[in-house]
Amino acid sequence: MLEPWIIEEIKRREEEKRRQQEEQPRIDIPEIDPEQQKRWEEEEERRRKQEDKDKPDRGVTIIET
Repeated sequence: MLEPWIIEEIKRREEEKRRQQEEQPRIDIPEIDPEQQKRWEEEEERRRKQEDKDKPDRGVTIIET
């Protein structure tokens, strides 16, 4: 069994930690408009396709001896 002063110290530290977490500022992130999200996804897809076109074809050549 722990000494009573140790138990009290643990409780005090836990309470202090809880208080610090409550005091920290929070930022609310606004919701993204579904239409805007769709436009972003379409633009990202177009960008990926363009990057794929710009990359040279790569392959493997097997030489048997």
